[in-house]
Amino acid sequence: MLRDAGKEEDNPRGGSVPELDSGATAWILTSAALVLLMTPGLALFYGGMTRSKSVLNMMMMSFGAIGLVSLLWVFYGYSIAFSGDVGGITGDLSAAGLRGMLESGTEGGIPDLLFAGFQLMFAVITVALISGAIADRAKFGPWLIFAGLWATLVYFPVAHWVWGGGWIGELGVLDFAGGTAVHINAGAAALALALVLGRRVGWPKDKFKPHNLPMVLLGAGLLWFGWFGFNAGSAGAADGAAAVSLINTQVATAAAVLGWIVVEWIRDGKPTTLGAASGAIAGLVGITPACAFLEPLGAIALGVIAGAVCALAVGLKYRFKYDDSLDVVAVHMVGGIIGSLLIGFLAIEVLAGEDGLVYGGGIGLLGKQAVGVIAVLVYSFVVAYLIGFAIEKTIGFRASADAEVEGIDNAEHAESAYEFSSTGGGGGAFAAAGIAGSATSKAEPTEPVSEKVAG
Repeated sequence: MLRDAGKEEDNPRGGSVPELDSGATAWILTSAALVLLMTPGLALFYGGMTRSKSVLNMMMMSFGAIGLVSLLWVFYGYSIAFSGDVGGITGDLSAAGLRGMLESGTEGGIPDLLFAGFQLMFAVITVALISGAIADRAKFGPWLIFAGLWATLVYFPVAHWVWGGGWIGELGVLDFAGGTAVHINAGAAALALALVLGRRVGWPKDKFKPHNLPMVLLGAGLLWFGWFGFNAGSAGAADGAAAVSLINTQVATAAAVLGWIVVEWIRDGKPTTLGAASGAIAGLVGITPACAFLEPLGAIALGVIAGAVCALAVGLKYRFKYDDSLDVVAVHMVGGIIGSLLIGFLAIEVLAGEDGLVYGGGIGLLGKQAVGVIAVLVYSFVVAYLIGFAIEKTIGFRASADAEVEGIDNAEHAESAYEFSSTGGGGGAFAAAGIAGSATSKAEPTEPVSEKVAG
């Protein structure tokens, strides 16, 4: 998110600051709320894709990220990402604790504190995205430790590289809303953790089918809705760039849905609801870095390519034998790479400052995009692998085989997502709360649970 100076007014601390733009401020307030909604949407999307006995653990990883990363962002994350610059690598700590920002003015027409809040939501969901790769087999406590360390050592500095005045932004790499900083970053970390934790018990022989496809579709819909704040909000104002980002986000995502299900139709003979939901996310990921730099026809082309290629990329985990549970690598890492590199082909000068190869531009923009992609991918993968490996070898990251088979929800959280016992107190949340079934209910015969019930 780039911030442009606006009309200036007196600053009581000395100097001047741009005048507050109430329209831009209202839009970014709304966008921040939309981006926050994406993380519960992600929890539903991921939760529906897991088995019924691990859905709560999966959703808790997203909610845990909201709690932890929000605090770290205030303590020092914002300052590392956006305060000053130290050698193009990191910010300084002058804004640690968001000190002084209550009295600060505006830049680009919005309060500095609002900008910090908007970017906080990006940090939260980036960390949460990683969790899908380790569904069904990760302990919750070690996940929180990993999340805090990875955010500190990877996300905060990389956000500075891309948006905070760091070396990637200064090189001229274009990333409007997070193709490198969010999706490639999270996807590379997801691959590293999948390798550290190893395969789930029974994978790939056993079929790990989603337990609740309506939940998956609901989560995908919430993500799609929130993504307008993610992309159009990154314009920093209610302006033409926001309008371009909004329409490009919509048409690219729509095209990706069709691209994914066509691949399924040809390859498997049937289009699936899971494919439609996954295609939507692939399109959203692909258009994220490029949304303000393409014309709508270019966005449609990008969406079709992202949907089709990401659908094919799901098969990589079977070929290379890494167990990425919910296809974070195929959708976010591959989708982020596609979107970032296609800027070099499809960008138009009036929006991006230079044309891509399709419009007669040179190879320079594509080369810069490739540098940004490779740098973030390698850095995130290496650091995530080291953090994950250290946690696994010390306190243990992966749940036991027994917990995995019997249900990680009960092992980690003493709860179950679905309580089918008619006694009302046989286990799950009731047992955790110490609530037992009444003597009357224990004595009464119960009907057997239908085997057709999911889970």
